[in-house]
Amino acid sequence: METETTGGSVEKTVILLKEKAERGDSQAVFLLGQLHYEEGRYAAAEIIFDGIKDEDPRALYQLAVIYYDGLGTKEDLSKAIEYMRTVAFWDSSEVGCIKYAALYNLGRSYLEGFGVEASRAEAERLWLLAADDGNPNASVKAQSSLGMFYCRPETLDLRKAFSWHSEACGNGSLESQGALGVMYLYGHGVQKDPDAALFCLKEAAERGNVYAQGHLTACYYHRKLYSRAAALGERVSGYEDISAIARHTDCLEEYIRKGIAIAMFYYARCLQLGRGVLKNRDRVKSYFTQAARIDPEICKELQMDVVHGRI
Repeated sequence: METETTGGSVEKTVILLKEKAERGDSQAVFLLGQLHYEEGRYAAAEIIFDGIKDEDPRALYQLAVIYYDGLGTKEDLSKAIEYMRTVAFWDSSEVGCIKYAALYNLGRSYLEGFGVEASRAEAERLWLLAADDGNPNASVKAQSSLGMFYCRPETLDLRKAFSWHSEACGNGSLESQGALGVMYLYGHGVQKDPDAALFCLKEAAERGNVYAQGHLTACYYHRKLYSRAAALGERVSGYEDISAIARHTDCLEEYIRKGIAIAMFYYARCLQLGRGVLKNRDRVKSYFTQAARIDPEICKELQMDVVHGRI
């Protein structure tokens, strides 16, 4: 029996949804627009979403994304922010959980000054609304972002950071699980707990958190588990497409780079001293150089640890 091609299946779905839409099925209208969107037919999706944006907050949200990213049309940050704000404060229960995603995106725009004047205070306010006191049905990304926000030097509050990372981790955030491991490791916002740190870092590392993998490499090294440190460090050192990793894990590129740099540095140290792996001076220089290029600041700190005999 011949199998139906994916393209043929999509076209049949389009025809079916069009028929339902013509009979007045509002859900079919949105699904038709969404199908076009997912297939990369952004111009067609824009037309459909624009026709129902006043009645369907999901359509308005997707339009905001289209204009924000310039998908199939000219980027229009002003319109994107306006639409996202309307969804975020849509005065009806029918908006559902999408309002939390809109609030998160608005907060991110204010933090980065993208389409609006930068304001850390407004970003914090919007993320707190999006996080909704740790509601698992709210924006887990906002909960995790608040954890990161309170770790920043200009908005530092490590107890709040630990609290929000705990909420986000409990709601499934991979980013926050790795962050919790590091906080337990160094006693940031919580009492030091090496066992809890190792547990969180292992779990997050197994799920693909590169920042956790970098710190786990360091943990193995300092526990004199050099073979494990070298093996994990070598694996992480081979990562190349940071953007793809960020998309796959939903983790911040900044912390992925930090994780790779840490793993590379410790792997280079293993190669330099012959710990868990044969000495190889040529590769040592290459890995130290690459690590410094990826994250100069973190490598500067690690180099000081070498100077003082801590690594």
